[in-house]
Amino acid sequence: MKKIKTFFHRLRGMSLKKMWRIIRQVHDDSQKPCLLIFLDMVYCAVVYGVGYQDYQVFGFAYVRGKEKRRTFMTMNDNLSVVRAMNDRDASQIFVDKCEFNRRFSEYIGREFLDLRECGFEEFDHFLMGKEVIFAKTVNNFGGKGIAKLELNQFQDHRHLYQMMMAGKQYLVEECIQQDTKMSSLCASSVNTIRIVTLVKDGQIHIMYALIRIGDGKRFVDNISSDGMYCPVDGNGVLCKPAFCDATGEYYEVHPYTGAKLLGFQIPCFHKALEMVKRAALEIKEVRYVGWDVAISESGPVLVEGNTIPGYDMCQNYYHLGKDKTGIYPKFRQVIGNLIA
Repeated sequence: MKKIKTFFHRLRGMSLKKMWRIIRQVHDDSQKPCLLIFLDMVYCAVVYGVGYQDYQVFGFAYVRGKEKRRTFMTMNDNLSVVRAMNDRDASQIFVDKCEFNRRFSEYIGREFLDLRECGFEEFDHFLMGKEVIFAKTVNNFGGKGIAKLELNQFQDHRHLYQMMMAGKQYLVEECIQQDTKMSSLCASSVNTIRIVTLVKDGQIHIMYALIRIGDGKRFVDNISSDGMYCPVDGNGVLCKPAFCDATGEYYEVHPYTGAKLLGFQIPCFHKALEMVKRAALEIKEVRYVGWDVAISESGPVLVEGNTIPGYDMCQNYYHLGKDKTGIYPKFRQVIGNLIA
Protein backbone atom coordinates (compact mmCIF):
# COMPACT_ATOMS: atom_id res chain seq x y z
CA MET A 1 0.00 0.00 0.00
CA LYS A 2 2.85 2.40 0.87
CA LYS A 3 4.49 1.82 -2.52
CA ILE A 4 1.18 2.41 -4.33
CA LYS A 5 0.76 5.72 -2.48
CA THR A 6 4.32 6.65 -3.39
CA PHE A 7 3.60 5.80 -7.03
CA PHE A 8 0.56 8.09 -7.23
CA HIS A 9 2.37 10.84 -5.35
CA ARG A 10 5.17 10.72 -7.92
CA LEU A 11 2.65 10.47 -10.73
CA ARG A 12 1.19 13.83 -9.74
CA GLY A 13 4.58 15.51 -9.68
CA MET A 14 6.31 13.91 -12.63
CA SER A 15 7.09 15.46 -16.00
CA LEU A 16 5.67 13.38 -18.84
CA LYS A 17 8.00 15.15 -21.24
CA LYS A 18 11.06 14.19 -19.18
CA MET A 19 9.77 10.65 -18.70
CA TRP A 20 9.34 10.24 -22.46
CA ARG A 21 12.84 11.61 -23.06
CA ILE A 22 14.26 9.03 -20.63
CA ILE A 23 12.23 6.25 -22.26
CA ARG A 24 13.71 7.23 -25.63
CA GLN A 25 17.23 7.26 -24.16
CA VAL A 26 16.74 3.81 -22.62
CA HIS A 27 15.33 2.58 -25.94
CA ASP A 28 18.31 3.94 -27.89
CA ASP A 29 20.68 2.28 -25.44
CA SER A 30 18.92 -1.07 -25.04
CA GLN A 31 16.99 -1.36 -28.32
CA LYS A 32 13.96 -2.48 -26.33
CA PRO A 33 10.49 -1.29 -27.46
CA CYS A 34 9.39 1.98 -25.83
CA LEU A 35 6.05 0.48 -24.77
CA LEU A 36 7.74 -2.35 -22.89
CA ILE A 37 10.10 0.11 -21.22
CA PHE A 38 7.15 2.26 -20.15
CA LEU A 39 5.24 -0.71 -18.75
CA ASP A 40 8.33 -1.92 -16.88
CA MET A 41 8.84 1.57 -15.45
CA VAL A 42 5.28 1.56 -14.10
CA TYR A 43 5.80 -1.94 -12.70
CA CYS A 44 9.04 -0.93 -10.98
CA ALA A 45 7.43 2.20 -9.53
CA VAL A 46 4.60 0.16 -7.98
CA VAL A 47 6.56 -2.93 -6.89
CA TYR A 48 9.94 -1.45 -5.91
CA GLY A 49 9.23 2.26 -5.44
CA VAL A 50 11.72 3.13 -8.19
CA GLY A 51 10.94 6.25 -10.23
CA TYR A 52 11.63 6.62 -13.94
CA GLN A 53 14.86 8.57 -13.41
CA ASP A 54 16.21 5.94 -11.03
CA TYR A 55 15.06 3.27 -13.50
CA GLN A 56 17.53 4.70 -15.99
CA VAL A 57 20.37 5.26 -13.51
CA PHE A 58 20.01 1.77 -12.03
CA GLY A 59 19.94 0.20 -15.50
CA PHE A 60 16.70 -1.66 -14.78
CA ALA A 61 16.28 -2.28 -18.50
CA TYR A 62 19.10 -4.81 -18.00
CA VAL A 63 18.67 -5.77 -14.34
CA ARG A 64 16.06 -8.52 -14.36
CA GLY A 65 14.40 -10.49 -11.60
CA LYS A 66 13.05 -9.44 -8.22
CA GLU A 67 16.02 -10.72 -6.24
CA LYS A 68 18.54 -8.61 -8.14
CA ARG A 69 16.33 -5.53 -8.37
CA ARG A 70 15.72 -5.57 -4.64
CA THR A 71 19.43 -5.05 -4.04
CA PHE A 72 18.99 -1.43 -5.13
CA MET A 73 18.36 1.14 -2.44
CA THR A 74 15.37 3.37 -3.25
CA MET A 75 14.48 6.90 -2.22
CA ASN A 76 12.12 5.55 0.45
CA ASP A 77 14.82 3.19 1.75
CA ASN A 78 17.22 6.11 2.00
CA LEU A 79 14.71 8.24 3.88
CA SER A 80 14.09 5.35 6.27
CA VAL A 81 17.80 5.30 7.10
CA VAL A 82 17.78 9.09 7.56
CA ARG A 83 14.83 8.91 9.97
CA ALA A 84 16.40 6.06 11.92
CA MET A 85 19.91 7.52 12.19
CA ASN A 86 19.51 11.31 12.24
CA ASP A 87 17.71 13.35 14.89
CA ARG A 88 15.71 16.06 13.15
CA ASP A 89 16.56 18.86 15.58
CA ALA A 90 20.27 18.03 15.67
CA SER A 91 20.31 17.91 11.86
CA GLN A 92 19.49 21.62 11.68
CA ILE A 93 23.19 22.36 12.16
CA PHE A 94 23.74 20.89 8.69
CA VAL A 95 20.86 22.84 7.14
CA ASP A 96 22.27 26.29 7.94
CA LYS A 97 25.67 26.63 6.25
CA CYS A 98 26.84 29.26 8.74
CA GLU A 99 25.93 27.03 11.68
CA PHE A 100 27.76 24.17 9.98
CA ASN A 101 30.90 26.26 9.52
CA ARG A 102 30.86 27.31 13.16
CA ARG A 103 30.29 23.79 14.47
CA PHE A 104 32.91 22.23 12.17
CA SER A 105 35.36 25.15 12.14
CA GLU A 106 38.21 22.75 12.93
CA TYR A 107 37.69 21.06 9.56
CA ILE A 108 36.73 23.79 7.06
CA GLY A 109 40.15 25.41 6.63
CA ARG A 110 38.92 28.84 5.51
CA GLU A 111 37.76 32.16 6.91
CA PHE A 112 34.07 33.00 6.82
CA LEU A 113 31.55 35.57 8.01
CA ASP A 114 27.88 35.35 8.93
CA LEU A 115 26.45 38.67 7.78
CA ARG A 116 23.48 38.19 10.11
CA GLU A 117 25.88 38.68 13.01
CA CYS A 118 28.17 41.46 11.82
CA GLY A 119 27.99 44.90 10.25
CA PHE A 120 29.56 46.54 7.22
CA GLU A 121 32.81 47.45 9.01
CA GLU A 122 33.59 43.82 9.83
CA PHE A 123 32.64 42.80 6.29
CA ASP A 124 34.91 45.47 4.81
CA HIS A 125 37.79 44.33 7.03
CA PHE A 126 37.19 40.71 5.95
CA LEU A 127 37.71 41.71 2.30
CA MET A 128 41.19 43.12 2.91
CA GLY A 129 43.87 41.26 0.95
CA LYS A 130 41.37 39.04 -0.86
CA GLU A 131 40.83 38.90 -4.61
CA VAL A 132 37.88 36.49 -4.69
CA ILE A 133 35.14 35.59 -2.23
CA PHE A 134 32.13 33.30 -2.30
CA ALA A 135 28.71 34.52 -1.22
CA LYS A 136 26.14 31.86 -0.33
CA THR A 137 22.58 31.66 0.85
CA VAL A 138 22.58 29.64 4.03
CA ASN A 139 20.04 26.92 3.23
CA ASN A 140 20.17 26.13 -0.49
CA PHE A 141 21.71 23.07 -2.11
CA GLY A 142 22.75 21.84 -5.55
CA GLY A 143 24.94 24.88 -6.16
CA LYS A 144 21.99 27.27 -5.95
CA GLY A 145 22.38 30.64 -4.28
CA ILE A 146 26.17 30.70 -4.66
CA ALA A 147 28.09 33.56 -6.28
CA LYS A 148 31.80 33.77 -6.98
CA LEU A 149 32.76 37.44 -6.70
CA GLU A 150 35.96 38.97 -8.04
CA LEU A 151 36.52 41.97 -5.81
CA ASN A 152 38.25 44.10 -8.46
CA GLN A 153 34.80 44.42 -10.03
CA PHE A 154 33.34 45.92 -6.85
CA GLN A 155 35.04 49.15 -5.88
CA ASP A 156 32.14 50.12 -3.62
CA HIS A 157 32.22 47.54 -0.85
CA ARG A 158 29.17 49.03 0.86
CA HIS A 159 27.12 48.46 -2.28
CA LEU A 160 28.40 44.87 -2.41
CA TYR A 161 27.42 44.38 1.23
CA GLN A 162 23.93 45.74 0.60
CA MET A 163 23.57 43.57 -2.50
CA MET A 164 24.47 40.44 -0.56
CA MET A 165 22.13 41.30 2.29
CA ALA A 166 19.30 41.91 -0.17
CA GLY A 167 19.98 38.55 -1.80
CA LYS A 168 20.12 36.81 1.61
CA GLN A 169 23.64 35.63 0.84
CA TYR A 170 24.61 35.81 4.48
CA LEU A 171 27.55 33.40 4.31
CA VAL A 172 30.77 34.93 2.99
CA GLU A 173 33.79 32.68 2.54
CA GLU A 174 37.31 33.06 1.32
CA CYS A 175 38.21 30.97 -1.71
CA ILE A 176 39.54 27.44 -1.17
CA GLN A 177 42.98 27.15 -2.74
CA GLN A 178 42.60 23.81 -4.46
CA ASP A 179 45.45 21.32 -4.72
CA THR A 180 47.12 21.61 -8.13
CA LYS A 181 46.47 17.96 -9.00
CA MET A 182 42.77 18.39 -8.30
CA SER A 183 42.74 21.59 -10.35
CA SER A 184 44.25 19.68 -13.26
CA LEU A 185 40.94 17.83 -13.60
CA CYS A 186 38.99 21.07 -13.93
CA ALA A 187 40.41 24.40 -12.78
CA SER A 188 37.16 26.37 -12.97
CA SER A 189 35.59 24.55 -10.00
CA VAL A 190 36.56 23.04 -6.68
CA ASN A 191 36.12 19.34 -7.43
CA THR A 192 34.69 17.75 -4.32
CA ILE A 193 34.67 14.21 -3.00
CA ARG A 194 31.40 12.96 -1.51
CA ILE A 195 32.18 10.52 1.31
CA VAL A 196 29.20 8.98 3.09
CA THR A 197 29.61 7.79 6.67
CA LEU A 198 27.25 5.79 8.84
CA VAL A 199 27.87 5.34 12.57
CA LYS A 200 26.41 2.23 14.19
CA ASP A 201 27.20 1.24 17.78
CA GLY A 202 30.15 3.64 17.79
CA GLN A 203 31.69 2.09 14.67
CA ILE A 204 32.21 4.33 11.63
CA HIS A 205 31.43 2.79 8.26
CA ILE A 206 32.34 4.34 4.90
CA MET A 207 29.31 3.51 2.76
CA TYR A 208 30.67 4.90 -0.50
CA ALA A 209 32.83 7.63 -2.01
CA LEU A 210 32.59 9.41 -5.33
CA ILE A 211 34.05 12.51 -6.94
CA ARG A 212 32.23 15.35 -8.65
CA ILE A 213 34.00 17.32 -11.36
CA GLY A 214 32.93 20.59 -12.95
CA ASP A 215 32.15 20.99 -16.63
CA GLY A 216 35.07 23.38 -17.16
CA LYS A 217 32.86 26.43 -17.68
CA ARG A 218 31.12 26.93 -14.34
CA PHE A 219 32.61 27.41 -10.87
CA VAL A 220 30.48 24.66 -9.28
CA ASP A 221 30.78 20.89 -9.69
CA ASN A 222 27.15 19.95 -9.06
CA ILE A 223 25.51 17.41 -11.34
CA SER A 224 22.58 19.79 -11.77
CA SER A 225 25.06 22.33 -13.19
CA ASP A 226 26.35 19.96 -15.89
CA GLY A 227 29.06 18.47 -13.71
CA MET A 228 30.00 14.79 -13.80
CA TYR A 229 30.68 12.08 -11.26
CA CYS A 230 32.37 8.72 -10.88
CA PRO A 231 33.08 6.28 -8.04
CA VAL A 232 36.30 6.35 -6.06
CA ASP A 233 37.86 3.13 -4.78
CA GLY A 234 39.27 2.57 -1.29
CA ASN A 235 42.62 4.06 -2.29
CA GLY A 236 41.21 7.23 -3.84
CA VAL A 237 41.50 6.15 -7.48
CA LEU A 238 38.83 7.08 -10.03
CA CYS A 239 37.89 3.56 -11.03
CA LYS A 240 35.16 4.07 -13.66
CA PRO A 241 34.47 6.56 -16.47
CA ALA A 242 32.76 9.74 -15.25
CA PHE A 243 29.07 10.18 -16.05
CA CYS A 244 27.55 13.52 -17.07
CA ASP A 245 23.78 13.63 -16.64
CA ALA A 246 23.48 16.65 -18.95
CA THR A 247 24.91 14.75 -21.93
CA GLY A 248 24.11 11.19 -20.89
CA GLU A 249 27.70 10.25 -21.77
CA TYR A 250 30.56 8.55 -19.90
CA TYR A 251 34.05 10.02 -20.10
CA GLU A 252 37.50 8.57 -19.47
CA VAL A 253 38.93 11.96 -20.48
CA HIS A 254 37.35 15.29 -19.48
CA PRO A 255 35.56 16.61 -22.59
CA TYR A 256 36.49 20.24 -21.89
CA THR A 257 39.82 20.21 -20.05
CA GLY A 258 41.30 17.10 -21.67
CA ALA A 259 42.38 15.73 -18.29
CA LYS A 260 42.57 11.95 -17.96
CA LEU A 261 39.92 10.91 -15.44
CA LEU A 262 40.03 7.12 -15.35
CA GLY A 263 42.84 6.03 -13.04
CA PHE A 264 43.38 9.49 -11.52
CA GLN A 265 44.73 9.32 -7.96
CA ILE A 266 43.13 11.76 -5.53
CA PRO A 267 45.85 13.31 -3.35
CA CYS A 268 45.55 13.00 0.44
CA PHE A 269 42.59 10.63 0.08
CA HIS A 270 43.35 8.61 3.20
CA LYS A 271 43.70 11.85 5.16
CA ALA A 272 40.26 12.82 3.85
CA LEU A 273 38.85 9.52 5.12
CA GLU A 274 40.37 10.07 8.55
CA MET A 275 38.99 13.61 8.65
CA VAL A 276 35.39 12.59 7.90
CA LYS A 277 35.66 9.76 10.43
CA ARG A 278 36.51 12.32 13.10
CA ALA A 279 33.76 14.65 11.91
CA ALA A 280 31.25 11.79 11.92
CA LEU A 281 31.58 11.52 15.71
CA GLU A 282 31.12 15.23 16.41
CA ILE A 283 27.32 15.13 16.69
CA LYS A 284 26.19 11.88 18.27
CA GLU A 285 22.55 12.33 17.22
CA VAL A 286 23.44 12.58 13.51
CA ARG A 287 24.91 9.30 12.31
CA TYR A 288 24.30 9.22 8.55
CA VAL A 289 26.04 12.03 6.64
CA GLY A 290 27.34 12.75 3.18
CA TRP A 291 30.47 14.88 3.57
CA ASP A 292 31.64 17.08 0.70
CA VAL A 293 35.42 17.29 0.89
CA ALA A 294 37.80 19.52 -1.04
CA ILE A 295 41.53 18.89 -1.30
CA SER A 296 43.25 22.19 -0.63
CA GLU A 297 46.93 23.05 -0.92
CA SER A 298 47.29 22.18 2.76
CA GLY A 299 45.17 19.02 2.73
CA PRO A 300 41.52 17.95 2.93
CA VAL A 301 38.85 20.39 4.16
CA LEU A 302 35.10 20.11 4.63
CA VAL A 303 32.88 22.09 2.29
CA GLU A 304 29.58 20.98 3.81
CA GLY A 305 27.68 18.02 5.21
CA ASN A 306 24.38 16.56 4.04
CA THR A 307 22.01 14.67 6.33
CA ILE A 308 20.07 13.22 3.39
CA PRO A 309 22.92 11.71 1.36
CA GLY A 310 22.20 10.62 -2.18
CA TYR A 311 21.44 6.99 -2.95
CA ASP A 312 21.35 7.11 -6.75
CA MET A 313 24.82 8.10 -8.00
CA CYS A 314 26.47 5.30 -6.04
CA GLN A 315 24.20 2.81 -7.85
CA ASN A 316 24.80 3.91 -11.43
CA TYR A 317 24.49 0.70 -13.48
CA TYR A 318 27.65 1.32 -15.51
CA HIS A 319 29.64 1.99 -12.34
CA LEU A 320 28.65 -1.23 -10.59
CA GLY A 321 30.73 -4.39 -10.51
CA LYS A 322 30.24 -7.42 -12.70
CA ASP A 323 27.40 -8.75 -10.56
CA LYS A 324 25.45 -5.45 -10.97
CA THR A 325 24.30 -5.42 -7.36
CA GLY A 326 22.97 -2.29 -5.66
CA ILE A 327 24.07 -0.87 -2.30
CA TYR A 328 21.05 -2.06 -0.28
CA PRO A 329 22.76 -5.24 1.03
CA LYS A 330 25.67 -3.17 2.37
CA PHE A 331 23.29 -0.98 4.36
CA ARG A 332 21.48 -4.08 5.65
CA GLN A 333 24.79 -5.54 6.76
CA VAL A 334 25.61 -2.41 8.76
CA ILE A 335 22.26 -1.44 10.28
CA GLY A 336 20.17 -4.60 10.03
CA ASN A 337 16.42 -4.12 9.88
CA LEU A 338 16.40 -0.37 10.52
CA ILE A 339 15.38 0.12 6.88
CA ALA A 340 11.56 0.09 7.00
